[in-house]
Amino acid sequence: MIRLHWCASLVVAALVNLVGSCTPPEAGELADRETVDVQINGHAFQAWVADEPGERQQGLMYTTAEEMAPLADGTERAMLFVFDYDQPTSQGFWMDNVVIPLDIAFIRSDGTIATIRTMAPLEKTSYYSEASYRYTLEVNANVYSRLGISVGDTVQIPESILNR
Repeated sequence: MIRLHWCASLVVAALVNLVGSCTPPEAGELADRETVDVQINGHAFQAWVADEPGERQQGLMYTTAEEMAPLADGTERAMLFVFDYDQPTSQGFWMDNVVIPLDIAFIRSDGTIATIRTMAPLEKTSYYSEASYRYTLEVNANVYSRLGISVGDTVQIPESILNR
């Protein structure tokens, strides 16, 4: 009987942990994240940094259009995903629990854009790069095309990020 009670307690604890990990982030969570300024072809982006596994997994899940709105000076909002090493083309991104459409630029370690994809909200489809990449930059959908940013352009990433 004690063994059964102990096993049931473990199952309940695991379920509580699982449910807790699937809940949306608290309001203002993005405001607490580190940000960096990124430039592409003279266009400014203020990017939240996702350089830890949990931050990369969370990404822009549950982020609203209001949170992604450009700043008062026109600077676009973004999220910069930073990896410790080049990611293979088989490592993709998906939009589960992301409620707004996004563009993603897959960026090589030298800062050049390898691939740009537009991703639909709430899709479980994965989006892949055509070449290995070290960083990705997610922005509101159609921002890259509106600003004339394309494959081969160089992303100016701060030294503080490049030296990680």
